[in-house]
Amino acid sequence: MIFQQLEHDLDERAARGLLRQRRTLETPQSPHIIVDSKPYLAFCSNDYLGLANHPQLIAALQQGAQEWGAGAGAAHLVSGHFAPHQQLEDRLAAFVGKPAALLFSTGYMANLGVVQALAGKGDTVFADKINHASLNDAMLLSRAAVKRYRHADLAQLAQLLAQTKNGRKLVITDAVFSMDGDLALLRELLDLCERFDAWLYVDDAHGFGVLGQQGRGSLFQAPPPKGEGLGWGSSPRIIYMATLGKAAGVSGAFVAAEQAVIDTLVNHANSYVYTTAAPPALAAALLQSLQLIEQGDALRAHLHDLIVQLRNGLSDLPWPLMPSETAIQPLLIGDNRQALALSEALRARGIWVAAIRPPTVPQGTARLRITLSAAHSAADAERLIGALHELAQES
Repeated sequence: MIFQQLEHDLDERAARGLLRQRRTLETPQSPHIIVDSKPYLAFCSNDYLGLANHPQLIAALQQGAQEWGAGAGAAHLVSGHFAPHQQLEDRLAAFVGKPAALLFSTGYMANLGVVQALAGKGDTVFADKINHASLNDAMLLSRAAVKRYRHADLAQLAQLLAQTKNGRKLVITDAVFSMDGDLALLRELLDLCERFDAWLYVDDAHGFGVLGQQGRGSLFQAPPPKGEGLGWGSSPRIIYMATLGKAAGVSGAFVAAEQAVIDTLVNHANSYVYTTAAPPALAAALLQSLQLIEQGDALRAHLHDLIVQLRNGLSDLPWPLMPSETAIQPLLIGDNRQALALSEALRARGIWVAAIRPPTVPQGTARLRITLSAAHSAADAERLIGALHELAQES
C-alpha cells in the first residue's frame, strides 16, 4: 500500500538520523524563547540584527495594517500593487545601488522566478556545488543546460565558461553560503563574467543587512576606490537578490538590477506574475526596517564582537569550527547521529542549536549550525561556549 511505503521511507530516514521534525515556538522570535513550555537560549535563528520583534517594526506593521488592510487581494500585475510596495522597491534599489528593484514573496520564489525568466533551452546556468536548494531547483526549472563547479573553484568555472559557445550564460551563487558561512569571491566571479559575457546572479540572503557599509550587503563588503562611486558592485552584469525575513526581520525578498532585467521579470518570472502580492502592511514595516539597518552600525559591531568571542571560546574543542567570518558558525561534527545527540544534549541544558545533516550538507559533514544575533549578549555566547566544553569533556 502507498501509505506503508511512505511510512517505510520515513522509518528508514529516521534510522539514518535524517528525519526532520518541527518544534513550535510559544514566544516571539528572540534569543530567549519558549518551546513546548520550556525556556531555551536559541542559536538557530537567522534574525541576525534582532529586528524580528523590534517595537518600531511592530508599530509600523500595525500602522500599515490600519492604513492598508490585512491583505493585498490580488497579484501585483492585477490590483495588488500598493503605494508601500512601490515605495519599498524604490528605496531598496537606491540602498543597494541598482536602477530598479522588484519584490517577491520569498527568496525561494525570487530565485525560481529570476533563473527561469533569464535562462531557458539553449542557455547555460553555471552554479557553485553548495548553492542553496532554491537555486538548485531554479536551474532545473529553467530547462537550461546546467554546469556545476566545485565550491569556489574559479579555475573550473573559467574552463566551463570557455567551453560554452552558444546561448545566454548565467552564473548563480550564494554570497554567504548558508550552511558553511563562508563568502563567495564575488569580484573574481564578476571578472569571469566580464571575460566570458555572462550574467552574475547573487543570492545575498545571509549578507544583506549584516555585511557592507550600513548593511548594504555583500556587494559593499569592501569600500570602492576613491572616485569610483559604487565600485565593481554597480556592474550592470550583477543581478542582486536579498531576503527580507532574516536580518531585515520581516518577510519577503527583492531583486535589484538594470531596468531591462526588472521589466523582463515582471513579464516572465512566473513566481512573480502568478502570485498574490504580500500584504502592503509588510512593506510598511520593511520601510522602517531599512531605516534601522541603515542606522545599525552599533548592532553590526556587537555582532562582530560575538563572532570573535565564540570563535576564540570554541577554538580548542574536538569538533572544529568551519572557516567563517559571518554570523553563521558551523561546528563540524561529521556523523549524523553524533550531531543529533550533541544538539539534544544542548537542548537538555536549555540551549537550542540545530543539527544540520545530509542532504542539506554533504555526507560525512553533519554539523551544528550556530547562528549569532545582535540580540544575543556576551553572557549568552559564554553560556553556549561553556556548555559545549562540558559536552566535549563527557564525550
